[in-house]
Amino acid sequence: MVGMFGAAWRYRGFIASSVVNEFKARFSRSTFGALWIILQPLAQVIIFATILSNVLAARLEGVDSKYAYAIYLMSGILCWSLFAEIVQRLQNVFIDNTTLLKKMQFPRIALPVISVGSSLVNNIALLCVVMVILPILGMYPNSHYLWLPVLIALTVALATGVGLIVGVLNVFVRDVGHVMAVLLQFWFWVTPIIYPIKIVPSGFKASLAFNPVAPLAMAYHDVIVYERAPQQSLVMVAVTAAVLLAIAMFLFRRASAEMVDVL
Repeated sequence: MVGMFGAAWRYRGFIASSVVNEFKARFSRSTFGALWIILQPLAQVIIFATILSNVLAARLEGVDSKYAYAIYLMSGILCWSLFAEIVQRLQNVFIDNTTLLKKMQFPRIALPVISVGSSLVNNIALLCVVMVILPILGMYPNSHYLWLPVLIALTVALATGVGLIVGVLNVFVRDVGHVMAVLLQFWFWVTPIIYPIKIVPSGFKASLAFNPVAPLAMAYHDVIVYERAPQQSLVMVAVTAAVLLAIAMFLFRRASAEMVDVL
């Protein structure tokens, strides 16, 4: 594992330039350019807020703001969009780069790193926009925002572990990618992103203990919406992310030699 990350570090110039080139390719012929990074998740926030605010806003306790539900949605989607984008990118990262893998010599771990880097840049751009919108809605940054880098790092680690495992398996069994796409849809709805945790039935709350994204989403809500430190313990999230990353790196190391032949 140390050797793989050492190789990725030696190719850091290649990784950085690949991230930059991806952005140039995505927005070279686009009128709005990089604005599309933030328009899609913000549109999702507006849709959910418009449709559901009349139902759920009155139940969002502890926040004295008429925009509380919209802020709740933005903070939850900040977490989910980062997690989901990394997983979706990594599940196809080797399949989408078949030609590159066959024609160039470079550390294959660089491909997942590029995907994670691009997703992280997208999420940071969205976070910057949210930070501009919040004061307009009457919410101002405070010392608890120092938790955000920790939450982002945990989200990236968890998503990378899940995505890399799925990405390696998807090379050999293509159904894995399709299953993961469906699973992500269910995963979104069983994570308290668009609904407050207080309205969840007690029987369902117990199942949230098996959802490592749930404490992360709730931590984002605590920091941004409720202006407090995360109330949920993040230790199990960190342990889960570490275990998944270890499994992912083990699978990647064992399978990397056979990937090109299978692809």
